[in-house]
Amino acid sequence: MAGDIVSPGSGSRNGGHRRQGRPLYTEEERRRRDESVWTLVQGILAPIQFAIFFVSLGLVLRYLATGEGAFAADVSIVAKTIALYTIMVTGSIWEKEVFGRWLFARPFFWEDVFSMLVLALHSAYLVMLFAGIGSVEARMFVALAAYAAYVVNAGQFLLKLRAARLAAADQAVTA
Repeated sequence: MAGDIVSPGSGSRNGGHRRQGRPLYTEEERRRRDESVWTLVQGILAPIQFAIFFVSLGLVLRYLATGEGAFAADVSIVAKTIALYTIMVTGSIWEKEVFGRWLFARPFFWEDVFSMLVLALHSAYLVMLFAGIGSVEARMFVALAAYAAYVVNAGQFLLKLRAARLAAADQAVTA
């Protein structure tokens, strides 16, 4: 992304890299981010969703390995999907409050695009479950695909969070 270009050789504190182009947040966006209750909500929901993911992943893998525990795996996937929808809705509210857009704000455009894939896969699982489409194994494989996409998407957000912290550290050093 153009706003997240990093170039070597500046000698700054972040490993010899400095940010060029547009910063992740303008001063006004940073102020709105820091003042928003939705920032705290996202900070609470993200690790909860991650914990649900790990438990659910274990239950899905257990079912696929042993054929036992389909109901527990299904319940955990539904819980994970509810957590995902919750974090997506509250994240959209956060994005609107900070950037003035419900989704696809410049700094989080690609994260939001990939989030749509994550939502689509989780939703496909729900359709399969509640409409009785496909076998239990097919459902579990759709859940695994959703979880793989979720891991990539979570990684995108963690890298963005790291970039924001490095930029803030650079600004503190410069100031």
